[in-house]
Amino acid sequence: MTLSAVEAFDRSLPWRLGDQVSLRDEAFGALAYHHGTRRLVFLKSRELVALVRDLDAYRSADEAIAAMIPAGSHYQYVKALSALARSEIISGR
Repeated sequence: MTLSAVEAFDRSLPWRLGDQVSLRDEAFGALAYHHGTRRLVFLKSRELVALVRDLDAYRSADEAIAAMIPAGSHYQYVKALSALARSEIISGR
């Protein structure tokens, strides 16, 4: 399944790191570079980097967040994944 960047982020669907995206670890988290759009995005925490890297191991973004992120922080990670979907850093699968 492929979702366009214009469609709303649906956290009940499966997601993954985009095919054209490279991650480079940094002290603050990572840099995500989209080779197609040439967009550079900062992932500002190691937890977000781990979540993005492991998204494809889960049936949905919700399941990944529930498994990897403390309950009190779920909303901020949903917002972050939504922004990454709009930036085409993550894509539906």
